[in-house]
Amino acid sequence: MGKGGGCVPSKKKNPIPTTTTLAAASTAATEEEDDLPESTPPSAANNDRAAEASTFAPSEPNRNLKLLIVYYSMYGHVEGLARRMKRGADSVGGVDAVLYRVPETLPDEVLAKMLAPQKDDSVPVIGSPEDLAGADGFLFGFPTRYGSMAAQMKAFFDSTGQLWREQKLAGKPAGFFVSTGTQGGGQETTAWTAITQLAHHGMLFVPIGYTFGAGMFKMDSIRGGSPYGAGVFAGDGTREPSETELALAEHQGKYMAGVVKRLSCP
Repeated sequence: MGKGGGCVPSKKKNPIPTTTTLAAASTAATEEEDDLPESTPPSAANNDRAAEASTFAPSEPNRNLKLLIVYYSMYGHVEGLARRMKRGADSVGGVDAVLYRVPETLPDEVLAKMLAPQKDDSVPVIGSPEDLAGADGFLFGFPTRYGSMAAQMKAFFDSTGQLWREQKLAGKPAGFFVSTGTQGGGQETTAWTAITQLAHHGMLFVPIGYTFGAGMFKMDSIRGGSPYGAGVFAGDGTREPSETELALAEHQGKYMAGVVKRLSCP
């Protein structure tokens, strides 16, 4: 073998670290860490807090669970489903359902040209994304726009960045209900494309499956809704939700309230 080559170990030994050198290295490493910039994505500490606050932990004693039904409705179809959903949820003892509208993003003059009716002021506009943090579960409703949620609801989700950073919604259950103009207009894809919002928050998507029973198989009339959640066909805006569509919405509200209750049990 040539000099210094092959597998012959070098006779030069590395110095054995002393207590003094180890302490100096530790101090230097600490100083380097202090110089690092703060990171904006969720930190390990935030993850620990989110795990501790998870809805899998028992709820506070003597407190009703809160289910928020948050929606955007331009012509009132989604709002009609939301109200029946609240009726279903309120039928479950120990759960309080609360209706909220998300802020409108279109100017009044544009809404007037679109013949959109006035919003119902009896349903408050959600004041801040932080209002979500104190809830135990959610149902989000919106009309479709080219197979995905309307911009008004997307704008609201986009405003929840601080909740995402702290993972305050992680582990909480949520579902969707939708409105489309036609039978092939996005009853399923509108829910599919919305699931990403929940995934990034660490939330649990709760579909209704076929728990509505025979109503899911009715063929005597057109009906909105799917295993992903309740739905309504709006047509040109003049069609009102059918009783079957409203009954499915009421069922989803009751079903979700039951899920929230089970997840919150000690």
